[in-house]
Amino acid sequence: MEDLIRLQYYLTADQVDSALEMSKRGGHLRIFLAVPLLAKTCRIYIYDLARRLGVPVKGAGLAEGIEVFPKHDAIAPGAFGNALRGPLGIHRGANRRFWFYGADYTLEAQMEFLKRLRRVTEEALDYFTAGKELPADIRKLQQVAKPIREQGTGRSQTRFCILDHVGKTRIVGKNHITRCPSCAEAGRDRSGDNLAILMADPRFYQCWAGCTKGMIRAAVGHPIPVRQTA
Repeated sequence: MEDLIRLQYYLTADQVDSALEMSKRGGHLRIFLAVPLLAKTCRIYIYDLARRLGVPVKGAGLAEGIEVFPKHDAIAPGAFGNALRGPLGIHRGANRRFWFYGADYTLEAQMEFLKRLRRVTEEALDYFTAGKELPADIRKLQQVAKPIREQGTGRSQTRFCILDHVGKTRIVGKNHITRCPSCAEAGRDRSGDNLAILMADPRFYQCWAGCTKGMIRAAVGHPIPVRQTA
């Protein structure tokens, strides 16, 4: 929180309004934009400000520090960016709403507070970042979010990924939800929501109707290999 308050104070020197929000483990400092802007430019601005203030940034060779979102400059086709709880949304883990400092703890007062904040324009952001770039240690990190099937170990591109063998999915909580191939083969799952696939690691998936992984793999034509024993 101390680092976020320092950032907030120095943002005012650029006439940038920000909103400090409570959170489960500390706080969030949110900056709002007048129009959608390039993630890379936004990241350059915050990383440069943090460097000048000596604020530690997690991931830049440090295990602790503030986290800067978004974490990528771009998102590859078929990939997902960072999942973020929107302002004033219900935190699933804590099962509660976290408020912004600076207004009464009612939705009406909070919304009025947020609407009064100045939005950063494209012209202002270009001025703040002119001639600057991401720090060298940050540039070394992966700047493009890869498709899920390419994430993980170096072998991930060749191993089975259930997402390659199902139809349209939707996101509910931390999972992709879609039709279970095994259920569909048996004429079930008309609503198309029996199969849950963990977004963070699609190796983990479960059919709520009880189909096993073996049944699901067989239904998509990729049965689980049988290990040969001597």
